[in-house]
Amino acid sequence: MPRLARIVTATVLAAAVTTALASCAAESQGSRIDNGLSSALESRSPAPTETRSPAPTETRSPAPTETRSPEQDDSHRMLIFGDSWTVGLAASDSAHAYPAVTGDLLGWDTIVAGESGSGYLRSGELGGSYPLRVLELDAGVSPDVIVLQGSINDRFENLSYLPRAATTVWDHLMDLYPDAHLVVLGPAPHVLPVPAEITDIDSTLSALADAQGLDYISPLDEEWITAENFDVVIDTSPAGAHHPSDQGHALLATRLAGDLAQLVTEK
Repeated sequence: MPRLARIVTATVLAAAVTTALASCAAESQGSRIDNGLSSALESRSPAPTETRSPAPTETRSPAPTETRSPEQDDSHRMLIFGDSWTVGLAASDSAHAYPAVTGDLLGWDTIVAGESGSGYLRSGELGGSYPLRVLELDAGVSPDVIVLQGSINDRFENLSYLPRAATTVWDHLMDLYPDAHLVVLGPAPHVLPVPAEITDIDSTLSALADAQGLDYISPLDEEWITAENFDVVIDTSPAGAHHPSDQGHALLATRLAGDLAQLVTEK
């Protein structure tokens, strides 16, 4: 399928998926979100029996992993950097996590750099906050699109430090990859109603990105996760620990792909 067709499809699917998910919540979670996402919604593997890895002995973030789209468009290589949502915690496998599905929808080569528990201010399972983790990125990766996701993990931190931390991370990424288009993806809710701290993180990052001339995507403002689709999108089981299910990752990917198709085309 030509890249332009995939882009149009991804944008159209953004609305369709939300409607389909609401229906799923009332009927059966086994329903498919959309024919265009059938490959992303295959049978789920059994849910993991543990919610967290054993206490880490390393201090470095996990090495980024690369996913190549079956119909790769060599004009775009995307780096997605974030927390446990980017890792794909609660997805049946990495192929069903939103980074891989987004790359498949757009036909882009995708590189994933995630660390569970991490945020702009909070250190993750392997000891890395965003300002530390970006220092470990390989300049040779050379993405031309960067999606920086998160993070709800900062909700218990002193948010007065968030603007400085975010600016440090964004500046480093732009210095490391000067030809890349940086898109900041704000936090999405893991519980409803949305906690005030998450709303504060979103508004702070949005205002800061606007001041710096960066593109910002707000899942809160765009209402990606609502009362109508929450039960299908978020896995509230002990294993899922309030992270997106496979259906949830498919929704995130569809909405993100639609936004990226528009933003990257405009630039």
